Amino acid sequence: MDSKTQKLILKREVGLMGAVSLIGGTMIGSGIFMSPQTVLYNIGSPGASLVVWACCGVLVILASFCYAELGTVIRESGGEYIYILKTSGPVVAFMLIFSSVLFVRPASIAGIALSFAQYVVAPFYLDCTPPVLLVKCVAAAAIIVVATVNCLNVRFSMSVQVFFMVTKVLTLAVIIIGGMVVLIRGHTENFEDSFENTNVGINPIGIALYQGLWSYDGWNNLNSVTEELKRPEVSKVWCFSGK
Repeated sequence: MDSKTQKLILKREVGLMGAVSLIGGTMIGSGIFMSPQTVLYNIGSPGASLVVWACCGVLVILASFCYAELGTVIRESGGEYIYILKTSGPVVAFMLIFSSVLFVRPASIAGIALSFAQYVVAPFYLDCTPPVLLVKCVAAAAIIVVATVNCLNVRFSMSVQVFFMVTKVLTLAVIIIGGMVVLIRGHTENFEDSFENTNVGINPIGIALYQGLWSYDGWNNLNSVTEELKRPEVSKVWCFSGK
C-alpha cells in the first residue's frame, strides 16, 4: 500500500477566452437590465443615478485588482472561502461558506432567474401581467438547465458561456449605440437640470448603491475556479485589468 496521500487535481481546461466569458457573462446578466429603473426610482434624478453607477464601477474595479492579486498568490479554487480559511481560520471560513451556500448564493440565483423569466414570458402577455406561477416555473427550468450544462462538461459549459456573453455584449452595444444616436439628434431633455429632485438620504442612496453593486456582481467568480485555469497568472491579469 502506498502511504502517500493522493491529492485531487482539477483539469485545467479553462483558457483565456473562457475566463473572460466567465466574468463578463456573469456580470452582464439580467441585473443590468432590471436595476437601472430601481436606481433611478430611489435616487430620484438622472444625474445622481449616473454618479451612483460610476461609484459602483470604481469600487468594483478596485476590488477586482485586489482579487487578481489574491488569485495569483493563492492559486487554489474556492474564492472568498479559501482566502478567509488561509487568513482567519476554519471557523470563520465555515460560517462564510455556510451562509453563502444556504442563503446568499441561492437568493442571488433565484433573483437572476426570476428576472430572466420575466423577460422570457413578457412577449406572450403584452396586455397583462404574466402569471406568477408561470414565471416561477420558467425560472426553475432555467436554473435546472444551467446546472445540468455545468455538470456535463467544463469545455461545453465554457462554450455556452462564450456564446451568451457575446449575445449579451451585442445587446448592450445596440442599446448604447441607440442611446448615443438619440442624444446626437438633440433629445437631451433628460439631462436638463439632471440633479433636480435628487433624494439625498441614507435610505435611497443605500438602496441605489445596493442595486448598482448587484448589477456588477460576478466580478469575483473567476477566483472560484483558479485550479481549472490553464494559466492563472495570465488569465487573471487580463480579465481583471481589462488589458
